[in-house]
Amino acid sequence: MIKYLSGYFTSTFLKKRIKNIEFFMRYPIEIQNQLINQLILYAKNTEFGKKYGFRDIKKYQQFSERIPICKYSDLQSVINRIRRGEKNILWPGEVKWFARSSGTTNERSKYIPVTKLSMNACHYKAGKDMLSIYIHNHPKTKIFFGKAVRLGGSYELHRKYNTFYGDLSSILIKNMPFWVENICVPKKKIALMSEWEKKLENIVKETGHKDVRILLGVCSWLLIFLKKLLKKFDKKKINEIWPNIEAIFHGGVYLKPYIHQYEKLFDKSINYYDVYSASEGFFAIQDQKNVEDLLLLLNHGIFYEFIPTEEIDNTEPKIFSIEKVELNKNYALVISTNAGLWRYVVGDTVRFTSLSPYRISISGRTTHYINSFGEELIVENAEKALNKACMKTNSIIHEYTAGPVYMNQKNSGAHEWIIEFEKHPRNLCDFRNILDNELKSLNSDYEIKRYKNIVLGPPIIYVARNGLFYDWLKKNKKLGGQNKVPRLSNDRRYIDSILKMEKNKV
Repeated sequence: MIKYLSGYFTSTFLKKRIKNIEFFMRYPIEIQNQLINQLILYAKNTEFGKKYGFRDIKKYQQFSERIPICKYSDLQSVINRIRRGEKNILWPGEVKWFARSSGTTNERSKYIPVTKLSMNACHYKAGKDMLSIYIHNHPKTKIFFGKAVRLGGSYELHRKYNTFYGDLSSILIKNMPFWVENICVPKKKIALMSEWEKKLENIVKETGHKDVRILLGVCSWLLIFLKKLLKKFDKKKINEIWPNIEAIFHGGVYLKPYIHQYEKLFDKSINYYDVYSASEGFFAIQDQKNVEDLLLLLNHGIFYEFIPTEEIDNTEPKIFSIEKVELNKNYALVISTNAGLWRYVVGDTVRFTSLSPYRISISGRTTHYINSFGEELIVENAEKALNKACMKTNSIIHEYTAGPVYMNQKNSGAHEWIIEFEKHPRNLCDFRNILDNELKSLNSDYEIKRYKNIVLGPPIIYVARNGLFYDWLKKNKKLGGQNKVPRLSNDRRYIDSILKMEKNKV
């Protein structure tokens, strides 16, 4: 069976999928225009389609003039109706599945509709493309002769209305095509367990003796899993357990802060491929070896629009289709999808690194930034500066978060960083100064606010004990799945919550 699957993947994916990928790379604007017309046609008889006169919309300009952009709060009451079983609201028919967000944008859960069409024509289709790109880049690969380990979330039945909600990963695992199930471990029963630590033990037990060649998941959680695996089998390197391990497909958080820890786990070269997948859709894939930029997927049921980040808080912000975007500018991502989201602001910011084909890097979140003093510090700035500080001080960061320290009559403001080190810097003061200087070089607003400490003082660094972030996630019931530590926050809710837990522990 494995050999058959390997042959099937290699020949069919390479010949058909790569041609499809090359086609949307060659004709991006035409593909996107065709897609929005199809989405409008599908939804013309829905409640939403009737409200905004989808029957009369013939061009993108009409679409952009009629339909307002929206955030989850604007859709919440409508989505509650759909969860109760009402049909033909945002998308034709009924919707049975809802991806519950990890709550990184706010502490209240969001329930994103996931239709059968979005599963098949977006998520699974993008998964196939991810694999076909990998085969194309590594023609001698033997990944399909072994197994793929997946770290999934869990889902629950909304008993009153007979609909389901849970992590996106759990929804995709539950509805997985048979051919994927044949190569994935652990079995669904274990992959969908709700209790993370018990599930982790079971995954270690089930996968330790398999011929694993692929890992799929959020890199921070994969790291915890791999360390537990080494401990269980009393080994120093992962390839002692899995000699044929070849590729890690990761997303959710940046790999860079973890890469040194990963490199320590292997005695061989591993191929790392980044993906940009969220509850709302599968947006982009790393399509080049050792190049971090992500290829935007333009033919996967998602129509893209972009708001310049400086416009995001305006009542009527400028908004561009893909043909109007510029290189190296930060944009908030806006999507219309085959799950019935219309001009929906995802909350992520992206930057175009190439316009032919369209490639992006994820620069941060519209809500995950620090701008308490006009410094507009985004995640991308933080990641680059921390990476430099680690390189120059020979240290390794395991987890971190940062937020503002508000100014008062005596003191200027500052940024407080809680950092859990895998390897501590010899001199924390040097680390802080490098971080500060790197942030100044990356962000002119930050540099201006730091001038003579008038508005912003130097960073304050609190060194967290080992395991603090894990314990905080556990306490807040955010272990496993797609959950992650919020990197930057424009208030102190995360910082204070974590510090309070630390003090209570002592």
